[in-house]
Amino acid sequence: MTADALAAWCHVRNHVDWASVVGETPAPVEATVDGLGTWCDAGGRSSNPARGDRLLAALAQSRTDASRKRPLTCVLLAKWQRLVLGQPEVSFRRGDAFAKGGRERYALTPHTQRDFEHCLRDSADPRVPLASRAARAYLDVAFFHPFPDGNARLAMLTLAYVLELEGVRLDQTGPLQTTRYADDAAGAADLAALVSVLIRSTHHRVTRARC
Repeated sequence: MTADALAAWCHVRNHVDWASVVGETPAPVEATVDGLGTWCDAGGRSSNPARGDRLLAALAQSRTDASRKRPLTCVLLAKWQRLVLGQPEVSFRRGDAFAKGGRERYALTPHTQRDFEHCLRDSADPRVPLASRAARAYLDVAFFHPFPDGNARLAMLTLAYVLELEGVRLDQTGPLQTTRYADDAAGAADLAALVSVLIRSTHHRVTRARC
């Protein structure tokens, strides 16, 4: 049987020094271009306009939730995921999940959903820099793989939500769209560094545009 990639991620997650892998970043940051909105609009619109519309609806809902400072929970993610998938109900997966053509298996145990909820609460830990919290939450969704479908899209919305709670929006998200592996500790740290760079770059461009 394929090794449990979720167990590998939990090991990596506990060994990355999230508090020091990146420094603090500017906040709030108001992008002159809505990078996530552009990503949603392009997320299938050329071949499936309804998919792009659903992503935009989920983004709008997530931003409304952020304005109300709702904590990141599985219930909140399920609300967005109903919009992402265009389904009236979605529920936490009921078996092992697979990705990357079956090369990664995310096992299900009686404690998986509880552990996922605990990880989501970490996204509000003030001891960890914003970029690290956003990157870690993205990877939590990717590797806990909470729902049967659409987890990659949900991971991006989750990353953006953690930033949005601090008043930060990115003007580009393209560099984030690359394959991630559950057992790659260096890659996890690199994602946090990349989010930090994107926040600083957005802030720099906004500042320059105002001069």
